[in-house]
Amino acid sequence: MRTTFHLKTLAVAIATLSVASMTNAAGLDRSGQDVTAFLQDGTYAEAVYTYIDADVSGKDSANNVPSNNTYVKGGNTGDIAEAYDFFRYGVKTDINDTFSIGVLYDEPFGAAAEYKGDSNFVSKGDINASITQLTGGRFNALTVGDEITRQTGIAQSPTSTPAERAAAAATATNLSTAVAAARAEAATAGENTNVEVRSESLTGILGMKFGANKEFQVYGGPVAQRIRADVKLRGLAYGPATGYTSTSNPDMDYGYIAGISYSKPEIALKAALTYRSEIDHDIDIAENYPLLAVRALAAGATPAQAAAAANRKSNYEVTTPESVNLDFQTGINPTTLATAKVRWVPWSDFSITPPLYNDVSKLNPLYSENGLNLVDYDDDQWMVELGLAKRVAPALAISGTVGWDSGAGDPTTSLGPIDGYYSVGLGAKYNVTENWAVSAGGKYLWFGDAKGRLPTGKIVGDFQDNDGYILGLKLSYQDIK
Repeated sequence: MRTTFHLKTLAVAIATLSVASMTNAAGLDRSGQDVTAFLQDGTYAEAVYTYIDADVSGKDSANNVPSNNTYVKGGNTGDIAEAYDFFRYGVKTDINDTFSIGVLYDEPFGAAAEYKGDSNFVSKGDINASITQLTGGRFNALTVGDEITRQTGIAQSPTSTPAERAAAAATATNLSTAVAAARAEAATAGENTNVEVRSESLTGILGMKFGANKEFQVYGGPVAQRIRADVKLRGLAYGPATGYTSTSNPDMDYGYIAGISYSKPEIALKAALTYRSEIDHDIDIAENYPLLAVRALAAGATPAQAAAAANRKSNYEVTTPESVNLDFQTGINPTTLATAKVRWVPWSDFSITPPLYNDVSKLNPLYSENGLNLVDYDDDQWMVELGLAKRVAPALAISGTVGWDSGAGDPTTSLGPIDGYYSVGLGAKYNVTENWAVSAGGKYLWFGDAKGRLPTGKIVGDFQDNDGYILGLKLSYQDIK
């Protein structure tokens, strides 16, 4: 005799999982771009609030010489992770037994980090101490000028060998850059390194069921996405880039979603594979690079000319990555549901390359061909989460999840030094009425250790033994005819 698991009785257990299963630590991933609201039966609507609080701290590097990439354990960075929250909404209804429509809103990508305290990611403003650190303790503000003159003389002397001239020229350039970086840091004394990225996404979906029992469904539709970002690099950890500031104005652009699902109501089985496209953003950006102003003044420019050299308004392209989500559930018995989620995002293809930042990096012969990205990642992200939900009373269900996120590589950007996580989550849902329900959930995360790296490859921080938690609250409505 075949056992039947009616979705009506399991509905209380199905939706509770998503409250505690919504964030990812790789790259800029935040919401996981969940589409399960559209996969619910009948008419369904939800409003979800998520709060994230992480503790990400480590040690900076005591080596602030830009040309030396060796990591030397330094002082405490303090907690750099800013508390972060976002909303998600979804509504879906069946037009008839073949067609369904839905609209989803989420905030898919984001970042919020700030270095505070006395680390090398905060501008101190002491030119003499900065020159000493940037030159590895060899010089200070009184002696570095004489050494630059001496090395320049060797580089220009006809009695020097070609090798001596090349070495002296490189040394003079490095020392001049250290002086300029120290003066650039002084211009932003007391300021912290800070990054904030926010995004919003609105997805329209049309689904069509087919098959002998309408067990298959194909779905897809347009996606409108808005993104903005603010970045401040401060402190000797960033070497010549200290003081760099950029503001990327909000930009709206468009992509698409497509997927296929299968359901077998007799055992409460549902499986869905969802693809989201890349979205190309052409973003207006304002950048300020103090190093250019210092160099312009040293070359005899007026203050107005120096300010103009250090500021630029332009535009650049950022492509948010494509992704694939697999959502699976099946009934184990009439009151218990098992779920699995898998997500893939190719963060190794993603980069943020502000034009002025990139152009300045090309002044270094090592990066003269393509310059440097401000942010990029080495690896693709894989996320896996398994869960169980059980109806323990006619109006109450509880759930639990375990998860793993691969991260996007280690070392990674100093603006988000996390290499994936392991997680456990708990959730509960209470049906206030036959149609209305309130869900609450939480997740605890153990973050993977990561080294913070500059675009040059220099390791400037080591972040270990970090963790965080997520809290979610959801109000939902469902009417299954």
